[in-house]
Amino acid sequence: MSGLLQDEDDKLPPPEPAGAGLFGDALPQVAAPAAPAYRVLARKYRPTGFADMIGQDAMVRTLRNAFAVGRVAHAFMLTGVRGVGKTTTARIIARALNCIGPDGTGGPTADPCGVCANCTAILADRHPDVVEMDAASNNGVANIREIIEAVRFRPMQARYKVYVLDEVHMLTTPAFNALLKTLEEPPSQVKFVFATTEIRKVPVTVLSRCQRFDLRRIAVAELAGYFATLCEREGAAIEAEALTLIARAADGSARDGLSLLDQAIAQVEPGQTITGAMVSDMLGLADRAAVFDLFEAAMAGRPAAALEITDRAHERGADLGVMLHDLLDLVHTLTRLRAVPALRQSADLPEAERTRGAAMAEQLSIPVLGRAWQMLLKGIAEVEAAPDRRAAAEMVLIRLCHVADLPPPGDLVRRLTEAGEARPAAPPAGGNGGGGTRAVANGAPRAVAVGLPLPASFRAVAALVAEQRHPMLHAQLVHSVHLVRFAPPVIELRTEPDAPRDLAGKLAAVLQEATGQRWTIALSAAPGEPTLAEQGVAADTARRSTAAEHPMVQAILAAFPGARIEAVHDGRADAYGLSDEPPSLLAGPPPDAAEAGIGWDQDDPGPGFDDDPPDNWDPSA
Repeated sequence: MSGLLQDEDDKLPPPEPAGAGLFGDALPQVAAPAAPAYRVLARKYRPTGFADMIGQDAMVRTLRNAFAVGRVAHAFMLTGVRGVGKTTTARIIARALNCIGPDGTGGPTADPCGVCANCTAILADRHPDVVEMDAASNNGVANIREIIEAVRFRPMQARYKVYVLDEVHMLTTPAFNALLKTLEEPPSQVKFVFATTEIRKVPVTVLSRCQRFDLRRIAVAELAGYFATLCEREGAAIEAEALTLIARAADGSARDGLSLLDQAIAQVEPGQTITGAMVSDMLGLADRAAVFDLFEAAMAGRPAAALEITDRAHERGADLGVMLHDLLDLVHTLTRLRAVPALRQSADLPEAERTRGAAMAEQLSIPVLGRAWQMLLKGIAEVEAAPDRRAAAEMVLIRLCHVADLPPPGDLVRRLTEAGEARPAAPPAGGNGGGGTRAVANGAPRAVAVGLPLPASFRAVAALVAEQRHPMLHAQLVHSVHLVRFAPPVIELRTEPDAPRDLAGKLAAVLQEATGQRWTIALSAAPGEPTLAEQGVAADTARRSTAAEHPMVQAILAAFPGARIEAVHDGRADAYGLSDEPPSLLAGPPPDAAEAGIGWDQDDPGPGFDDDPPDNWDPSA
């Protein structure tokens, strides 16, 4: 009670001095009491009840039901990354257990009143029966013995004694062992709440005695909406892009995000709007559009353009190491969009990822994105260890420009093999080996000493574009172009709406540079052929259907229940899965399945599969 009276006395103004000083001199002027210290947003808006928590619906629902039916556990283990609400949840549980209501007659409740003596004392962190201990600095057996001795006595004021141990994974092994018996059979008036960011370091013997809750990272969209609400309360104007940047930088932590939001609000004058550019500068991030431009330049093999972008970013104060992290994040996003196209409609993705990112994901294959991921991952480690971060980052980007668009090893071997087979024989002695034109193995005319062979088909055109290191254009030719007429040096095409407007000009320039001959690329409204990607899918479907009808394949599928055709490989198919010859399976049964190019999932052959064939297996079937 004295504590409450002291708090009330602190609010009264100091008494006015009367008379002269001790030595007859004038009394000094007493300064007015200072204004209350500013409370940061993370403390000002700290949740005081389950209703205020965001992003932890599963845990809140379970705890509400537990209090409603009186099935509250004696020990809780709260785990999750920093700033998601572990300690806050522990304090809410302590208040919920000890709340007595405004009239002093209430019991444990999931919605503590916040006005009774127990609630106010716990909120002020001065309740004698609610003990918070930092296990990082109190991690020995002696500290745990103090708890063990104290739990034998009944609470002084509250209904339950509640012990909150933060960072409990820091306890030593003897300390954990000392706690086990008390944790398994605690007195009825004692509750334990543990919080940790390293759940794997907590012994299983402790986990098995606790009710565990995994607090998840809060989604970017949910954090941005929450921050927008707080900005309205604070009277701060902020752009949606700035909110998204702060929410993404928070990495699922509400506390981290509130600290960044506090810093962003302090950047501007009252009434001024917080923009995305301000937040980018504050966080040391590169502009999102610049990250997209940089990745496009790298994937197109243009180091000069890539370095020009990084120079501009460096002048604005961006850390090139952080920019590589942004590229890594973009590669991950593009890979997810490529692998799961439905994510393009997700509300969690910013507008740039949903539009420009989706278009880039269509043009880049999974192997190319995977290779870029590996190079950036290794490059970031090099930047952290290098004496000059900028120079190291530029070296990574130059390497990415020259390597990211190389073909996979399998394609490279195939091309080298085909090149060796197609190499023409040396001209006979005394023959004209210098002028005119001559035929090569694939039948395409070639202008001697002028350029590469003229492509004999549209597929050859696409392959030539890939060999000339234009991956973006190549992806557009494969996925977004329908051939209407092919009559070199004239090509007539119909493009999809997502194809760039300058596709025809780029294709003509690449072909002229490669072949030394001027090309005309005309755009048409005629339907034309399916895209090369569509033709490849259709060819693969046909090969699978043909393989499934083969007698030997049917015998294998019948003999091994659960087996399935995993892939059908045609050695004559090109990089687009197309071949000018019919599948070899039509010519008759091959001697074994390996020659047929048929593979099935050996890791999951189905039930009943073992190394030995079944007793009823007939090889002649």
